[in-house]
Amino acid sequence: MKTMRIPFFFIISLIVAAVLPGCISDDVSHSPSDVLSFSTDTLDFDTVFTDLGTPTARLLVFNRASKAVNISSIRMRSDDGIFSINVDGVSGKEFENVEIRANDSIYVFVECLIDATEASRPFEVKGNLDFVTNGVSQTVVLQAFGQNVTRLKGVTINEDVTFTSDRPYVVFDTLRVAKDAVLTLEPGTRLLFHDKGFLQVDGTLLALGSLGNPVSLRGDRLDNVLPDTGYEILSGQWQGVRFGEDSFGNRMEYVEMQSSVTGVVVDSCGVSDRSRLVLVNSWLHNAEVNVLKSSHSKVDAYGCCFSDAGEAVVSLAGGSHEFVQCTMANNYLFAISPESILTLSHLFEEDAERNEAPLMKARFANSIIYGMVSPLTPGDLAKSDVYMLNVLLGVNGSDDEHFISCLWDVDPMFETVRSEYLFNYRLKEDSPAIGAGNPEYVTDIDAVDMDGVNRLAGGDPALGAYAR
Repeated sequence: MKTMRIPFFFIISLIVAAVLPGCISDDVSHSPSDVLSFSTDTLDFDTVFTDLGTPTARLLVFNRASKAVNISSIRMRSDDGIFSINVDGVSGKEFENVEIRANDSIYVFVECLIDATEASRPFEVKGNLDFVTNGVSQTVVLQAFGQNVTRLKGVTINEDVTFTSDRPYVVFDTLRVAKDAVLTLEPGTRLLFHDKGFLQVDGTLLALGSLGNPVSLRGDRLDNVLPDTGYEILSGQWQGVRFGEDSFGNRMEYVEMQSSVTGVVVDSCGVSDRSRLVLVNSWLHNAEVNVLKSSHSKVDAYGCCFSDAGEAVVSLAGGSHEFVQCTMANNYLFAISPESILTLSHLFEEDAERNEAPLMKARFANSIIYGMVSPLTPGDLAKSDVYMLNVLLGVNGSDDEHFISCLWDVDPMFETVRSEYLFNYRLKEDSPAIGAGNPEYVTDIDAVDMDGVNRLAGGDPALGAYAR
């Protein structure tokens, strides 16, 4: 009797054929209950400048079923060509028979381009991205707000000009105010600076915001860097504002400036008895270097908040200064500053020997200097013309002839929560800074804070920029 021999490879093939169907299934579900899930039901681009494309937004499409599903149709509906989509690397307006394996997902990338109109205010645009799976229709809404803007490229202002709040101004490079020219920014004016954008003032800047309608100076990214967190948390989006050595009589009132590299820089002029810059009820926030730097100039600030910088928040060399009802704080996100919050230099006779400019004369009153690093440049103010009057300082120390009625090593209890990207330098109800100010230092220019609150309405004023 002959024995039948079966080839070994044939046996292996039978085993594989028997086992694989139990491990890998290419079955496609046709059940109407097996439909899609989405990372969001509304993809929101927020504010989009007209005639400028947006960054790409991402939509994740999930198949939660135990079998593959076939999306019979993906298509744009009623968007007037505003939105463009890319499905798993392929661009188009309509797609058919897109398969997602069991418990898997695909990406849909979306961009938005809105044509310019005559409108001044933002206007809403919408589109519908429709998916049909197993006969079931699902829709993700795409929405944006178009904003017409005035584009400024290579502009030099050679005569007196006023910018209004009608439309934002997008500065793509350097906006220059020539000597003897005046640029006035009306309440509500918005200057949005593209990467490396810059404002150079060799003439005069009058940025005149008002209560509830500030002038805004910031980067031009208006979308979110994180869910529910805007790009304003990122410093270094544009260069900043620089006042040349021949620029005098500048004023920044109710101005919100943020997210720059160098903040406001006042170049040295060696003149201490003529005003270079007055800041009133303004918030200068979040710069890679300093939010304010002045050299041998007269710069005064009233009711202002200076916050968050990679180096000193406020850096002053020589000059003449009065800072009243101001907050200087540092909770910078991206580094621990190697410098104190407020740095002061060119104060003493040995400084004058190296530089003939007049020594600093400065008074800081009813103010707060507090944060993650030392509040002041280490050293003794004796023999200087610098005084701290009713100032809260986050460091150990004691009063003397130059530190008068100060609060030492005290937490002002800001509303700020750094870990949650909340930078709010108003005071909590039980803050020790409330009522710790001297009413004699409150004058007409700083009697009302940025929120319109009268500093003396409840008795002695609070320290810092905010009345409560």
